Formats: sequence, structure tokens, C-alpha cells
Amino acid sequence: MPETLDHKIRASFARQSLMDTFGARIDSIGSGIVTLSAPILPLALQQHGYAHAGLTFSLADSAAGYAALTLMPPEAEVLTAEIKINLLAPASGDRLEAVGRVIKPGRRLVIVQSDVYAITGSSRRHVAIAQGTMVPVTPS
Repeated sequence: MPETLDHKIRASFARQSLMDTFGARIDSIGSGIVTLSAPILPLALQQHGYAHAGLTFSLADSAAGYAALTLMPPEAEVLTAEIKINLLAPASGDRLEAVGRVIKPGRRLVIVQSDVYAITGSSRRHVAIAQGTMVPVTPS
């Protein structure tokens, strides 16, 4: 991963106030793959005490978007065109981890997927899978 691209992704992530609110962080950046995680905080719980689907979705979307960005030219950005999520199990634990990866890169559309896991100690449970489309854009 070129240092400038790594810096670009980390700087972009730092500007995401929602990720900051959730206490999210970048765990790893590779070519076509990015892993994010966030603690399951009281501010992101739903009425049954599980992590809210909004937290799960936000991490999945951001991980997938940054995975797509790793394959873009330096001047490009990406926007989510659409994304679908399947919630596989209630998300309970200490934190969530989202592993975003590129399934098929393209000039106009990038197909992405994220797997989200609930982590408790050394236990890791698959709680969601998201699939979507990212659109490369060049900011004006």
C-alpha cells in the first residue's frame, strides 16, 4: 500500500464525525481490503441491549467504501450508490469488526462486500454481511 494512499484513507476516515462518535478505528488497510472496528458503546445500543443495526451498517459501509478507495487513482474518491445488509445474528459483545473488500473493481462501478463480526474476548461471531456498489468520483 503506497504511503500516500494509506495517509489519504486515514485522513478521510478522521473527517468522518459519525465514525468518531462511534469510537471507530482503522485496524488495517490493504489492496482491496480494509478492516474497521468500534466498541459497542451505550450510545449505539437498541432497545434489547444489542448493538444497533445503524452501527453495524455504518461500519460495513465505511469498510467497503475504503476498500474500494484503495484501488482508485490518487485524485479519486468513492460514494456509495447502494448497499444491502443482512443481519445474521444479534450483535452483542465488546466491539464490532467490519472487513470490507472489493469483489469486482471497475472504472464506473466497484462491487464491494463487508462481513461484520461481534467480538467478545477471543470469540468472534459473524453478525452481518453487506454487499453494495461504490461509484468512483473526482472532486471538483
